[in-house]
Amino acid sequence: MSNAVKFLDAEAAGFHQELKRALAFESVVSEDVERRVREIITDVRTRGDAAVLHWTATFDRLAVDSVAALQVSPERMQTALARLPAAQNAALRQAAERIRRYHEHQLQHSWRYREEDGSSFGQQITALDRVGMYVPGGKASYPSTVLMDAIPARVAGVGEIIATLPTPAGVVNDLVLAALALAGVDKVFTIGGAQAVAALAYGTATVPAVDKIVGPGNLFVATAKKAVFGQVGIDMVAGPSEILVIADGSTDPDWIAMDLFSQAEHDEDAQAILVSPDAAFLAKVAESVARLLPGMSRRSIIETSLQRRGLFIKVPDVAAAAEVCNLVAPEHVELAVADPEALLPSIRHAGAIFMGSHTSEALGDYCAGPSHVLPTSGTARFSSALGVYDFQKRSSVIFCSPQTARALARPTSVLAHAEGLTAHARSAELRDPDWKG
Repeated sequence: MSNAVKFLDAEAAGFHQELKRALAFESVVSEDVERRVREIITDVRTRGDAAVLHWTATFDRLAVDSVAALQVSPERMQTALARLPAAQNAALRQAAERIRRYHEHQLQHSWRYREEDGSSFGQQITALDRVGMYVPGGKASYPSTVLMDAIPARVAGVGEIIATLPTPAGVVNDLVLAALALAGVDKVFTIGGAQAVAALAYGTATVPAVDKIVGPGNLFVATAKKAVFGQVGIDMVAGPSEILVIADGSTDPDWIAMDLFSQAEHDEDAQAILVSPDAAFLAKVAESVARLLPGMSRRSIIETSLQRRGLFIKVPDVAAAAEVCNLVAPEHVELAVADPEALLPSIRHAGAIFMGSHTSEALGDYCAGPSHVLPTSGTARFSSALGVYDFQKRSSVIFCSPQTARALARPTSVLAHAEGLTAHARSAELRDPDWKG
């Protein structure tokens, strides 16, 4: 077994404690970061455009006279799309079409049901008016994330999408601009960091205030999103990427090793876990890891990730592997087993589930269709992938006929009096002309 990855046995004493320790991850936000983020948010909220210009010049070395000068024109985005190499253009369009087609199945519609006396109840479902999308820049530029964030919002019917894109020293990623054009984003500002989040949350003379902010970012961005939550909605505060592979030994070990690498290469804190009942297969994958690692362009990151947080877990059977998966509640889980359909009902907690040996997680990151914006750090126990439903609101619709109002008056009165809310009780009682008290 390679010494790069920790080995655990699910049948060993203390396994659950060992697993808990291995999964533990807490992104430590220093007081200095929190203080600086609060300072930036307060400054943008107070001084608006002037503060945005100041912090953009400070952090991105981009000095201009107005925030309007930081806006990317639609023509500039369309030019970037038109100039893409043919292969990239085709791949981006294919991904966009598949993402759109998948998310159209998520679209929810208003509904009502009527009772015999004419009363009706239901939901009115409406899209958010305006959404802000933070697009990472600098070292991490992901056009795929632009599509995964913006297309579900478009399918939902969001009125306007505003994107912010950090461009350190004015360097713009044309592939990202092309994705923004293809996704139909309305306005793009080359603003990053906490100042971008604050501008989207509170608005400035130039940057419109939004209803919700989505999209990944660095520690400053994540801290700022947490700070403005309540003023606006946010998608999630994501942690490092995660993959858990359940393998029964029927898949080429090189495939499994590369699937583990695919998430480990994101950053040093990413976590790659392999769970199998076949000890010999675990050893074969470890050999593949050692042999293939030197050829990786991001070898150092992968190696550090595997040493810090990688896990190979021996379980008694595939059913036990599913239970380990549910304990982890990973962002991504691959079911590299002979019969993934049979195992699927046992997977209760996962951001996305990839079925069978040919369904690598990498396909989901780009062009399978579902959004790759997924819950991390065990939050798949209670949250879901970003989707159309994140950009829609549900308002209850209640219409009571005179008969229903009378029928509900008594139980409403009883409960309201029990809670000491007399006006509530009287409000219901007055709708019943026969009320005797």
